[in-house]
Amino acid sequence: MTGAAVLAGGFDAALAEPAGRVGEHRHWLVLADGERLPLPVRRWHGPLEPALERLVQRCVGPTVDLGCGPGRLTAALAARGLVALGVDVSAGAVRLARERGAVALCRDVLGPLPGEGRWAHALLVDGNIGIGGDPLRLLRRCADLLRPGGTALVELAAPGAGLWRGRAHVVSGGGDGREARGPSFRWARVGVELAEPLASAAGFRVADVLPAHRRWFVELVRR
Repeated sequence: MTGAAVLAGGFDAALAEPAGRVGEHRHWLVLADGERLPLPVRRWHGPLEPALERLVQRCVGPTVDLGCGPGRLTAALAARGLVALGVDVSAGAVRLARERGAVALCRDVLGPLPGEGRWAHALLVDGNIGIGGDPLRLLRRCADLLRPGGTALVELAAPGAGLWRGRAHVVSGGGDGREARGPSFRWARVGVELAEPLASAAGFRVADVLPAHRRWFVELVRR
């Protein structure tokens, strides 16, 4: 099984809950050191929260949403009249995104994608800087997708989180106390304090840091 397929399977349980039952189960991203990070599944399936409304307003041209999940960002961009493409390795996520009216492809973000070098904006939100376990490689991939002067809008972890890279898996549990563990995959987490050196190494400059309700977003401009 490829790394992309394992990653898709890892999040499928969290993405697969029917809309009317979201919240009946709890899901955590469990890092190799045992740290458990709650996954905001209800948020993923709902409308955009104000922080993300402000983020998508920074997109004024064709935008690719990397790791689009159920497609809430992609759909919101399309509703504003922008060309928007969601990309996710999970077939279930892509199906949900299309049900929202978004254009979405089931692809590995590190593989070939339409419009390479011509996108105005790329999104890596909801922890998606972790995809593949190598943030530098992922941001360099974003640079390849963007036209010169294009922007990457990236969510990072809180200050002081540093850089963590390793294996992770998703654990899902209901009210009966039983838990189901998904497959292990490569993942990463990057604190916002590392935005400058990471961006520089990937061919970007930091244009803005956007804190919002305990979340941290950065706007990077491709050199």
